[in-house]
Amino acid sequence: MKTLNIKQFDEKEEEIADALISLGISRNVAMTLAYIQNTKSATSIELERSARLRQPEVSIAAKQLKELDWVNEREEKKPGKGRPFKIYSLKVGFNKIITQHETEQKKVAVAAQEKIERLKKLGK
Repeated sequence: MKTLNIKQFDEKEEEIADALISLGISRNVAMTLAYIQNTKSATSIELERSARLRQPEVSIAAKQLKELDWVNEREEKKPGKGRPFKIYSLKVGFNKIITQHETEQKKVAVAAQEKIERLKKLGK
């Protein structure tokens, strides 16, 4: 039998994931980001097991993160037969991701405030 050494979420990663979720990021993306931000790279299998996600959830989260240009994806061949597995790593620093998200949230808040002001004027 083979022994795998996979990191598990600790309190800090759980808190990061919870904070990202509360900011409107999907659970799967938040769990993936929380795990990857603390490692150099992670295989899809590591993400499934430690972030408590299923394989399709990891694939969807990785696709969303790639579209945002936040992660790199590469394939590595398994020894022997079988499909290669995917390895993910952050393309930009975690702080830059947070800054980008903060900027987007500020834009949303400003737009909402403008709509509220417009409604006030229309209501008079």
